[in-house]
Amino acid sequence: MIDRRKFLQLPLGGISALAAEKYFAQTRETTSALKVKTPVVVSTWDSGMTANNAAWPILSKGGRTLDAVEAAGRASEDEPSCCVGLAAWPDRDGRVTLDAAIMDGDGDCGAVSYLERIEHPVSVARKVMETTPHVLLSGEGAQKFAIANGLPLESGALSPDAEKEWKKWLEKSKYKPEINIENRKSVSRFAPPYFFDDGTPNHDTMATVALDADGKLSGMVTTSGMASKMRGRVGDSPIIGAGLFVDNDAGAAISSGVGEEVIRICGTHTVVEQMRAGGTPEEACCEAVRRIVKRDSAKAKEMQVGFVALSSKGEIGAYAIAKGFTFTVTNADFPKGKILEAKRYF
Repeated sequence: MIDRRKFLQLPLGGISALAAEKYFAQTRETTSALKVKTPVVVSTWDSGMTANNAAWPILSKGGRTLDAVEAAGRASEDEPSCCVGLAAWPDRDGRVTLDAAIMDGDGDCGAVSYLERIEHPVSVARKVMETTPHVLLSGEGAQKFAIANGLPLESGALSPDAEKEWKKWLEKSKYKPEINIENRKSVSRFAPPYFFDDGTPNHDTMATVALDADGKLSGMVTTSGMASKMRGRVGDSPIIGAGLFVDNDAGAAISSGVGEEVIRICGTHTVVEQMRAGGTPEEACCEAVRRIVKRDSAKAKEMQVGFVALSSKGEIGAYAIAKGFTFTVTNADFPKGKILEAKRYF
């Protein structure tokens, strides 16, 4: 019988769906999959508690998964410590630009990128999905669309403390993404926690997927992107199939970490297609991570990318390049949320 590791290295096109189904059926007892009670909501990182606490009341009362994940995104955008909204760390020009995407299991999706001065990009993304023939709006056009749909234009100014510390950062202009910076605790005397004690800026990507009792899936991602990024940089979060992908027949996947690497392998689409071929969520996430590492293993050791997957059967799995990638699960068994750590490649 083919070895599991070797199987995961095979491209999907190189093996039939029937062969994949038979393979995983024969080896299912050795796979790792957390089967949970539905409805369930799952978010990236420890700060997924904020997202899940907003989504769960909707989901637990029979609400739509789409409403639940939008609420998760809005709560994250409102919480300064999540650093995904207007309180987030700016680009190297001192301006906050936001990206977001939302998708349901029927394939409907919407996204915004390079959005400035709008408080809730996830809600703008939903408006794009529901009221336009497009999937992605960007920059000035996305901002005008948001205003036309009733979202106010905010000042765009950094807080005085954040601006002071950003100017300190400019003295060295260091740009090096740090592994698991999302889960580090700020000890800065400034609030909200834009900075760590070593002067490293805080940033985040918050992503959520939800499954209801009827098997309907939805997901969202919202982010401020890499700290001190080049003006105009957009990562994987608003790219459908990179930072987010949802399919009621197979499952949903979200990612966090160095977005450029996720884009290069169409990360979340890869995860969902691996589940469609019969892999467990953890196996599917592992394969996506393996493809990133294969490109440049030395470079991969200096970065973090993590994937979380929720199958249409209510199985949860995650995998990351490095240790420390966490995710939060909330359902009837864990109504206050449970934080788990993903398995890792290195």
